[in-house]
Amino acid sequence: MKKILLLLTFLISVQFSTVSAQATLEVNGVTVPRKIEVQNKTMQLNGAGGRSKMWLEVYVQALYLSQLSQDPKFIIDSDTEMAIRIEITSSMVSSNKLTKAMNTGFEKSAGSNLEELRPRIEQFKTLLSDPITEKDVFVLWYNPFDQTINVIKNEVVKGKIPGFDFKKALFGIWLSDKPVDETLKKHLLGI
Repeated sequence: MKKILLLLTFLISVQFSTVSAQATLEVNGVTVPRKIEVQNKTMQLNGAGGRSKMWLEVYVQALYLSQLSQDPKFIIDSDTEMAIRIEITSSMVSSNKLTKAMNTGFEKSAGSNLEELRPRIEQFKTLLSDPITEKDVFVLWYNPFDQTINVIKNEVVKGKIPGFDFKKALFGIWLSDKPVDETLKKHLLGI
């Protein structure tokens, strides 16, 4: 009986280690890489989930960190490499709708800092203004060395926005006490 239990335990642990060793994860039909590399900096998947609007999946988002965490305040306040990866899953998403949603998110996360951030929010929105199609992938990468958010669309750098305060507000859209989607926040934190 002990041998059977040991064998069963071994088989289950092998099965779980194979699952966690896979290079990708599937979320709502989207293949999400477990690691991403931007400018020779590798970050690991912290969590991923889908965003829905009126019962329609609009994008799958993933959070990548250099130091994994389930503490949203720590992540927002951390001055280390991190990235948000957004893959568009609906043809209903347009650049206009995306920037409008970002505006709402910034209003919730920036608080009293909103007016100071407004010129950089407008600059950020122009980096998202190209036409958007299903399967487009955005990576919003924070580089702590020059404290900028680098906006990358389909592996092409569109531009960068300066400021650690901007980074905090941007990541706060999904991780603050008033996130745009509470369920997505939990998924990004791996909870």
